Amino acid sequence: MTRTVYVNGDYVPEGEASVSIFDRGFLFADGVYEVTSVLGGKLVDFDGHWARLERSLTELEMRNPVDRDEMLAIHRELVSVNGIVDGRVYLQVTRGSAGDRDFAYPSEDTEPTLVLFTQATPGILDAPIAQKGIRVISVDDLRWARRDIKTVQLLYPCMGKMAAKAAGVDDAWMVEDGAVTEGTSNNAYIVKDGAIVTRALSHDILAGITRAAVLRFANEAQMKVVERDFTIEEAKAADEAFITSASMFVQGVVEVDGEAIGDGRPGPVSQRLREIYLEESLKVAI
Repeated sequence: MTRTVYVNGDYVPEGEASVSIFDRGFLFADGVYEVTSVLGGKLVDFDGHWARLERSLTELEMRNPVDRDEMLAIHRELVSVNGIVDGRVYLQVTRGSAGDRDFAYPSEDTEPTLVLFTQATPGILDAPIAQKGIRVISVDDLRWARRDIKTVQLLYPCMGKMAAKAAGVDDAWMVEDGAVTEGTSNNAYIVKDGAIVTRALSHDILAGITRAAVLRFANEAQMKVVERDFTIEEAKAADEAFITSASMFVQGVVEVDGEAIGDGRPGPVSQRLREIYLEESLKVAI
């Protein structure tokens, strides 16, 4: 079946979708994005993603071409027309095209570009990796300094993913000044003596929507949460480790730089948090 996508007000077959070659997202990575999970045909934490989109656009002085209700309607239409049961909706807003290449921002009346598409991921809730866990390597964090803005500048995370692939593992954790910042597309955590440790929010990391929900659920379950930097050596000595993201939810990390974490299997804290997150998220999905 041909996938239907959304481009600047129109629903079109993906093979017919196009934007200008002068679009600033293409030329300068001058754009932001969000990815919202779909479970059972419903959107998970849509309002959290909408709020972060608004923040990212504000930080870049970029206009949102639609309001919240219209964005929700577009998401729902794409989920419906593409028959998505479990999967995700990707949205991207760029500063648009002024008709030529110029480093300076175009005039404020330049229409932003809005693109959305779906990706189906059947069986994601019961994926074998959830029980097996993932393995990671560490790489230097060489990204720009405003990682709190969810821009489409993703070349270095792609390089990190490829470094992991070349090493025969699943992902990479990025390290700056001796401390872990985050994964290539996820937030990073360790668990030691019952305490969940993760880096505090700042310009150094993205404020993950799944991160916020998981930490809220952890606090409600009276788990101890400590927001501070941690090192790769601490991760190796941890009882367990995990990541969170909109696409992987809560996923155990069982190895870092070739050394097993804990007993080499996803630990009880991450497994329980995954259960809670999925249970609670499904209750309020829209």
